[in-house]
Amino acid sequence: MKTANISVHTGRGRGLFDITGECAGFVAGEGDGLLNVFVPHATAGVVIMELGAGSDADLVAALDRLLPRDDRYRHAHGSTGHGADHVVPLFASPSVVVPVVNGELQLGTWQSIALLDPNSDNASRRVTLTFIKG
Repeated sequence: MKTANISVHTGRGRGLFDITGECAGFVAGEGDGLLNVFVPHATAGVVIMELGAGSDADLVAALDRLLPRDDRYRHAHGSTGHGADHVVPLFASPSVVVPVVNGELQLGTWQSIALLDPNSDNASRRVTLTFIKG
């Protein structure tokens, strides 16, 4: 098993942060197996989806409709709506598993791996990559 941590600078922005390149570099030359991508944060998730072409903004807008950013949440510290961020793992898991064949991620043509960070209170996130040879 091979493991590494990467740091994703999110600034004070909310949204999706593409980590496909880091993931591809991590498994390059590793042969066949499984890549696990895990974010050890209570207010973030990992998604596989098409990025760009409006999908990023659509996802954030959909989350904001489902989880309004106001003061209705019992978990009420941090910025307004921060309680909603703690519900995000219900919609975006903190981990995904991607097959790897001959050292290459087996993603579809338009698929990317992204960190979903709806929380503007954190400027940086840690993501753990684990490769298990098959």
